[in-house]
Amino acid sequence: MDKQEFGTPPKHMGFLAKKLFGTEGEIKDGAIAYIEPGGGGPTEAHTHSHDHLFVVVKGEATIRLANDVVKVGENESYRVDGRIPHSVWNETAETVVMIGITVE
Repeated sequence: MDKQEFGTPPKHMGFLAKKLFGTEGEIKDGAIAYIEPGGGGPTEAHTHSHDHLFVVVKGEATIRLANDVVKVGENESYRVDGRIPHSVWNETAETVVMIGITVE
């Protein structure tokens, strides 16, 4: 963990925090995923009307987009436009822990 990216809020002790995202829209639901090495999906990129806000808690996720690849590391987030073909993969040797939030 790069502690330079974290700070201690006022009137807190032994507490480090990092803002991962701001106003993103209406949250519809959220889930936590454990993605094994070589795992992910869907096997064919998909699209839909809602967006995904992915927050990586542990490891590094690879998000494959129509014409791009985005690496999202531990303690980072990335919002995927649901209209762009996409899928999420673990290209590392360790399990990735990721929270997925559906945003309208």
